[in-house]
Amino acid sequence: MLPWLLCVAAFLLLIAVCIKLWSLRRALDELAGQLSGVLAEDTNVLLSLRCRDRCARKLAARLNRELAELRRMRWKYQSGDRELKEAVTNISHDLRTPLTAICGYLELLGREDKSPAVSRFLDCIGERAEAMRRLTEELFCYSVVLSPQSAPELAPGDLRQLLESALAGAYPQLSARGIEPDVELPEGPVRCLLNEAAAARVLSNLLSNAVRYSGGDLKVRLSDDAVLTFENSAPSLDEVSLGRLFDRFYTVKAARSSTGLGLAIVRTLMEQMGGSIEAGLTAGQLRLSLRFVKLT
Repeated sequence: MLPWLLCVAAFLLLIAVCIKLWSLRRALDELAGQLSGVLAEDTNVLLSLRCRDRCARKLAARLNRELAELRRMRWKYQSGDRELKEAVTNISHDLRTPLTAICGYLELLGREDKSPAVSRFLDCIGERAEAMRRLTEELFCYSVVLSPQSAPELAPGDLRQLLESALAGAYPQLSARGIEPDVELPEGPVRCLLNEAAAARVLSNLLSNAVRYSGGDLKVRLSDDAVLTFENSAPSLDEVSLGRLFDRFYTVKAARSSTGLGLAIVRTLMEQMGGSIEAGLTAGQLRLSLRFVKLT
């Protein structure tokens, strides 16, 4: 009789364990589903369970505490990021007016009679003022690009023609550095879905980047499938710098006159146009590859 009672007790215990495991699995599936929804929608809804299991409810309570902390940290980050963007916009806007006035007065002084030493000093001041003006414009452009209202309107455009114009405009800068670009373009137009102003800004920033970083060479390649590559020697770059190349405000030693926003602007504009940009470093050669949306 006793063996039968033990068997029945073991059987009932097994059934209880199976029910417990089924209940826990159901509770975990329910938590997983709710957690995905809460993280995707960024709401203040708390996780809840229909089952009465004490361990499952304890887990849900712990997850709710972690979610509350995550929301607090996310809000703090978003608030700080918004304040930073507003500060950049205000600072760059406030600097533009006095810098314009300084450049104007320097131009007027340049027309006056003066000694060679004064002329030399004015030239130095003019160079510094022009550098500050460029940096201010870059800051202002970055704040505008990040504005939610500034998403560029896309339309069909010829990437080949835009690249030719950008190369022609950057030729004086490249020549001053002794850089003779090696350019390879398709015979016909490369029709892409883009914003011409944004694409022109992208190309201008990339050529300016080549002027700052290049060791004296530049290869530009545009393929028929709308893949554009810029390649140049970059002796001042390493793998660590490469990984941060698109980070805002990051600069390397070779480009201390930059805000570190040029490539950050490029990446943002490329994403807004549905494209992408990647960077690679091989044997001291920096390669920037851009993929635009090709129209068929």
